[in-house]
Amino acid sequence: MKFARQNTADISLDLTPLIDVVFLLLIFFMVSMTFDRETVLNVDLPEATGEQTETEVKVLDIQISVDGSYAINDQTLVNNELATLKTAMMKISDGDTSMPLLISADRNAPHHAVVRAMDAAGQLGFSRLSIATSDNSGN
Repeated sequence: MKFARQNTADISLDLTPLIDVVFLLLIFFMVSMTFDRETVLNVDLPEATGEQTETEVKVLDIQISVDGSYAINDQTLVNNELATLKTAMMKISDGDTSMPLLISADRNAPHHAVVRAMDAAGQLGFSRLSIATSDNSGN
């Protein structure tokens, strides 16, 4: 078998239209681009005059001692009954149940005393409750 050699034409790619398109795009972007200088505005802001006041956040602090007795904001209650605790809480908070409530119990305080304070807070509608422990027993 004898294969005859075929003449192939010289294949070339004409880049002239491609270069024309690139230059047209370049001219388009150069013409459409804006070169604006940014302006700076000097603004004289007003300043507040007067003294800064500190707002004191009232906290309802229930302290529970080792023997289970209650004190609200360092005022000892006459007994450990739930009704007495609720009455004192409402009197000291002036009925504001959005006031933060802190239950500070001694580490050796009876568990039922802490639960009674939490129950009183829940029944009255206090929702901002925090619990802390302290070591007042001297050990």
